[in-house]
Amino acid sequence: MYARGREVRGYDVVIPRIGASITDYGLAVLTYFERAGVPSVNSGVAVSRSRDKLRALQYLSAHDVGIPRTVMARTPDSIRAAVDSVGGTPVIIKLLQGTQGVGVMIAESPEAVESMMDTLWGLGQNIILQEFVAESKGRDLRAIVVGGELVAAMRRTARKGEFRSNLHRGGAGQRIELEPDYARAALDAARIMGLGVAGVDMLESNSGPRVIEVNSSPGLRGVERATGIDVAARIIAHAEKLAARRPRP
Repeated sequence: MYARGREVRGYDVVIPRIGASITDYGLAVLTYFERAGVPSVNSGVAVSRSRDKLRALQYLSAHDVGIPRTVMARTPDSIRAAVDSVGGTPVIIKLLQGTQGVGVMIAESPEAVESMMDTLWGLGQNIILQEFVAESKGRDLRAIVVGGELVAAMRRTARKGEFRSNLHRGGAGQRIELEPDYARAALDAARIMGLGVAGVDMLESNSGPRVIEVNSSPGLRGVERATGIDVAARIIAHAEKLAARRPRP
C-alpha cells in the first residue's frame, strides 16, 4: 500500500477514523493493516457492522439490548403495515447509512410516510422506519466507550424547532452521569458490536434505555467540550496497550 508516493509500513497500531462517505475505501485500507498483523482499536468487521443501521440493531436486539421498534419496508404496499408495527405515526424515517443526523426525518401521517419513502426509493436509498419515542423528543444520550470502559457521557438537546439532537445540527451537550441501566446498555452495545472505541446513542424512554446507534468513529470535539474529559487521550492510551501486546518478530 502506498500513500503520497511512499510505501506504508512500520506502523504499530491503527486508530481508524473513517468518514461515512468513504466507508468502503476506509475498510479496504483497514483490511490491509489487519492482514499485515497490525492491531486496530476497531476491526474492519465491527466498523462495517456498525455502519449499517439495521444490521447493527439486529445484532443488538438478538442480545436483548433495548432498541426502538424498527422495521425495513421495500414495497409501497407494505408501508401501512410497517407504520402500524412501530406504533403508528409520527414515525422516524432513516437512511441505512446516514450520519450526523443527515437522512433522519420525521413523518407525522401515513400519507407523509408514503410520500417520503416513495421519493427516497426513487433515489435508490434503503430505508428503515422506527418508533417515535415521544418522551425523548429532542433529546438523547451519547456515551463514549473505550476499551470496555465508559469514559464520558452527555445529554444532547436539540435546538428549538428541531427534533434531531446532533451537535452538528445545532444541538447542545451537557455532561451527565449515566444511570446504571444506561451505562450497562452502552457497555453491552459496544461489546456486542465488537468495538474498542464507540459512541453509543440512546433514547430515554419510559421503559428504559433504547439504543438507536453505535458509532465506530464518534466525534470527539462536542463530547470533550461538554464533559471536560480528554477522550482522545483515553483512545490513544487504549491503542498503546494494543500495540504493547502485539507479538514481535
